[in-house]
Amino acid sequence: MKTQRDATAELEGFYKLSWLQRIGFGSGDLAQNLIYQTISMYLLFFYTDIYGLDPGVAATMFLVVRLVDVLWDPLVGTFVDKHTPRWGKYRSYLLLAGIPLTVLAILCFWNGFSGNLIYAYVTYVGMSMCYTLINVPYGALNSSLTRDTNEITILTSVRMFMANVGGLAVSAGVPIIVALMAGADLPLEMAFFMGLGSLPSFIFMPLVPAIKRKVGKKGMFYIFLTVAIIGMAMLYLISRFMDMKENMTLVYIAQFVKSTGVIVATGYMWALIPEVISYSEHKTGRRISGIVNALTGIFFKAGMALGGVVPGLILAYTDYQVRQEANNLPKDSGAWFYTMLIFALVGLMLLVFCFTQTKERVVMDEKDTKDVKVSDLWTEFLHNRPLRVIALFFITAFAMMSVGNAAGVYFMNDLELQTPLAQEGIRWLVCVIPALLLLVAMWIISKYELSDEVINRINLEIEDKRREAAAQ
Repeated sequence: MKTQRDATAELEGFYKLSWLQRIGFGSGDLAQNLIYQTISMYLLFFYTDIYGLDPGVAATMFLVVRLVDVLWDPLVGTFVDKHTPRWGKYRSYLLLAGIPLTVLAILCFWNGFSGNLIYAYVTYVGMSMCYTLINVPYGALNSSLTRDTNEITILTSVRMFMANVGGLAVSAGVPIIVALMAGADLPLEMAFFMGLGSLPSFIFMPLVPAIKRKVGKKGMFYIFLTVAIIGMAMLYLISRFMDMKENMTLVYIAQFVKSTGVIVATGYMWALIPEVISYSEHKTGRRISGIVNALTGIFFKAGMALGGVVPGLILAYTDYQVRQEANNLPKDSGAWFYTMLIFALVGLMLLVFCFTQTKERVVMDEKDTKDVKVSDLWTEFLHNRPLRVIALFFITAFAMMSVGNAAGVYFMNDLELQTPLAQEGIRWLVCVIPALLLLVAMWIISKYELSDEVINRINLEIEDKRREAAAQ
């Protein structure tokens, strides 16, 4: 039974969510990861080893797609804040963009025009634009469910837990399903190694609220970023000075350590976005969630642009060669197409479930957002210092993840068959470059200034002003 205190909290926007609502919202991240993580982890390998593109050409395409996103994201964010479709200001796009995203993601792995660069550009650019049409309003949906910072921490933990369910399904599942489709031997070592990139989330993400209370937000980032760097150093040393095939247990341990740090640090950063949205509303009186999420979209796309172009360039520079004798991943194009078909269709069903379980409660009225324009992004960026800190953190974090995700499959696909130079290039992609980026990320997060106490005070002041305005 709802108490008077509960009712008052709801009037102030401090909603408590049921577990079904939390899981329903988190299924949106699960859906997006089933689709987009497949793209992030395996599309470069598909392009170079199956579709037939030169690594340098693929790297250029990845950069161009991200530059398109930089122009596209502000338009999407502005449009989202200015309009309210009939099924909800943010949740409508789960359906409206979900279907074309599914179709284009599947077509990215179709080999019918093998080696055709135009087809690759059209499908990849289209897929990325549809992903933005979901990801920007989905991010805004997070901050529209409640103002309660503890609830947002729980919601973010559930969201990241489910995102990593998707990551695990993709990282470990894609090699296995491709092999099954192709009638080949199961690449269990690769599947286990790639799966360890997500496995620690099931141990540590549920503990994030308790860890944050114990060591604070910044302390949590410092600890887990350091853990990630240690894991990367271990991977480099093992692969450089030992026989990997004879020391796979050590490789798995190093991957688990690295992934533990990456998952917690990069997973919790999403909980900071509602904070900078509330900070903006406190300063300006407008809760332009779409604008802020479009900006964060630009930031992580900028990081992905950097991270996406680096692997292809390093592979080209070190003269990476496609080895038909490398047997960890089959080269059957049909197997890759049907694997993407499975993941994309399951993702679409999960987007529909997310739509049914979410309800927007904390949004600005139409009159408050009718004058929103694209230039508001840069105005917001200039006047919102915490947002600028988050911007730099997102850029470095997503650059790190993009480099590591794309390189992992090369690391485990019979690395010893490559030349010594190509082997070293792949090690740098998996270990050295991501570790350097994490050192930069650690310095950036030290500049973040919004504690839980500050955010709670800001949210209370916002609601006080709203009640005063309503009473007049």
